[in-house]
Amino acid sequence: MMQEKNQGHCEVKCIHEDTIEDVRTKLPEEVKIFELAEFFKTFADSTRIKIISALSNAEMCVCDLAHLLNTSQSAISHQLRVLRQNRLVKYRKVGKIVYYSLDDDHVLEVMRQGMEHISHG
Repeated sequence: MMQEKNQGHCEVKCIHEDTIEDVRTKLPEEVKIFELAEFFKTFADSTRIKIISALSNAEMCVCDLAHLLNTSQSAISHQLRVLRQNRLVKYRKVGKIVYYSLDDDHVLEVMRQGMEHISHG
């Protein structure tokens, strides 16, 4: 049996120019695509996912998060800094203690949809 050349590749550069132009006008701006990619990168660390999960249940300080996740306070602080920079968590100070919580309900929704997606099928 003879194998086809260019298997899986189009031999014509553009067949449906009108579709391409229509879709091109609907794509997000390049800067928004970059920001979205950075946003999703934030979820690419299991410690950050654990922190978000913990904070979805209660406002917590670094000490308690470190104890809960059985890791160092410096490791938790580092991950919280990343989460804060990406506007996924916020904090408030009470004396010397800093309490962290989810920035808004969107964070919970992203987590919920992600869990739903990986659990599907």
